[in-house]
Amino acid sequence: MLMDSHKRDFSANSRLPGIFALAACIGVVSTLAAFVLLNLIHLFTNLFFFGSFSFAEHSPAHNNLGVWVIGVPIVGGLIVGLMARFGSEKIRGHGIPEAIEAILFGKSKMSPKVAVLKPLSSGIVIGSGGPFGAEGPIIMTGGALGSLIAQCFKVTSAERKTLLVAGAAAGMTAVFGTPLAAVLLAVELLLFEWRPRSFLPVAVACAVAGFARATFFGTGPLFPLQTAAPDVWSLFSCLIAGLLSGALASGLSASLYKTEDLFGKLPIHWMWWPALGGVVVGIGGWLEPRALGVGYDVIGDLLHQHIALQIAIVLLAVKAVMWVVALGSGTSGGVLAPLLMLGAGLGTVLSHWLPGNEPALWPLVCMAATLGATLGAPLTAIVFAFGLTHDSNALLPLLTATLVAHGFATVTMRRSIMTEKIARRGYHIYREYGVDPLERHHVDEVMTAEVDSIEADMTVGAALEQFFGAKQSRRAYPVVRDGAVIGVADRRLLEQFRDENPELRPALSVARLFEERSVAFALPSETCRLVATRLAVHGLERLPVVADAKTMRLVGIVSRSDLVKPSLSYFEEEHKKERFRRLTPARSKRRFAPVGKAG
Repeated sequence: MLMDSHKRDFSANSRLPGIFALAACIGVVSTLAAFVLLNLIHLFTNLFFFGSFSFAEHSPAHNNLGVWVIGVPIVGGLIVGLMARFGSEKIRGHGIPEAIEAILFGKSKMSPKVAVLKPLSSGIVIGSGGPFGAEGPIIMTGGALGSLIAQCFKVTSAERKTLLVAGAAAGMTAVFGTPLAAVLLAVELLLFEWRPRSFLPVAVACAVAGFARATFFGTGPLFPLQTAAPDVWSLFSCLIAGLLSGALASGLSASLYKTEDLFGKLPIHWMWWPALGGVVVGIGGWLEPRALGVGYDVIGDLLHQHIALQIAIVLLAVKAVMWVVALGSGTSGGVLAPLLMLGAGLGTVLSHWLPGNEPALWPLVCMAATLGATLGAPLTAIVFAFGLTHDSNALLPLLTATLVAHGFATVTMRRSIMTEKIARRGYHIYREYGVDPLERHHVDEVMTAEVDSIEADMTVGAALEQFFGAKQSRRAYPVVRDGAVIGVADRRLLEQFRDENPELRPALSVARLFEERSVAFALPSETCRLVATRLAVHGLERLPVVADAKTMRLVGIVSRSDLVKPSLSYFEEEHKKERFRRLTPARSKRRFAPVGKAG
């Protein structure tokens, strides 16, 4: 048992308390950023549509501009295009792909410009009628703040990634009041790992943001709702709702990037594209004013069945076109709120025909299913829908429909709306998580324990003759002095020093080769992944295994070929097909009564 004391469920990390403290601070800062962003949206909405300097919340649908409303999104798009051109191109888009790109390919470093310009540009776009939500911008802004705070401390890239994601998830918590969904979003979309060292600080930031949110936004769900418990017919309806939501998600994603391709073919600079997209937004807002802006009030009305069928169909169509064109133009805005509205609109339409349960259930179910399929984050969508409504009766239908929609999108779509943009920049992202076989096994399981070693006082010539002659069994051998490892010698190294010092050839000891060199080694308690990384960093093919760093007592040797061994079990699990039982019924045995003798 003592030999296995180094083996544990999770890796130990003594730096977690310090990362926790930073994550808690980031949670507070991200909540303040969310408060600023929402107030910027309110301010610009009042300036653009009502001509007043006010932070009061007003819907752009109540404007009295008439046909002049078409020009408002054009002006907003023009301003943001200039900001992106002369400020930072990183403010374009809905924010989450940019955060993912910074995490995976930019060492989680983000600039102060993004932290300032992203909320400002999003406030202008949404305030001028852009059909977006605040969640994408706050994820980008919170992530930028987390990255900037992390850059002020001496942390690793992995820790900086954790703090970036902590800021992003905390910002989402502050906007929607859904801390658990924000943690799941981090796990499914941003962290690209499932480790306590990463998701625990993110959870701390979300918890702090959840408590701090009450100071600025109050408590309670954003869209309180209570539906009846589902009946048996609801399962059939959930399957239909899930398939149609998956189809909607796939159609929206394909349309978005087709539109983006069309903008890319225009013979003008991308700086002008948001203004052109603003033309479509303005026309859509003139035809259906409720499609302008964030639309949280519209989502609430759809969930509570306060919008008639004909209006819901028109709203769904107009909002979809406005959102696809505006986002395809490269303006600044989010995706969650529009997807919520589009999914709820689909559910409102379906609620008139789907059997089982009350009609109010289906806007909620389709809302979550569309969101989960579009983002490729089904668990986030399920918990997010519950966090927005606190409707516990809807959990089972939410689970069923969202997973059906996610399965549909997984089969029909190569990438999600989040990763397609990154792939177009030349980066492929693989989002399936699994436990690395090299993480599951330790050095003491794969090393060679019985290994010959070269004594340090042996001459180079003698070592070459004895260990690298005709009976050579290994490519390299550890060099030891009094049982302690001082290095590893191979034929090339020994011959190089013998040829460089021909006059000392008889007396040159092997120890001379390692006098001023640091020894790279492995410990039996280390994982194969850690040792594989060490081999790659030092450009080595094998390492001596020592009992501890103090005594350096040799206990074995581990090579690159040894590290392949854990992959054999993985290969068998994934590719070897086996059958242990047959499903065919056993044949019945005929029984015959014994023939008795005549009495």
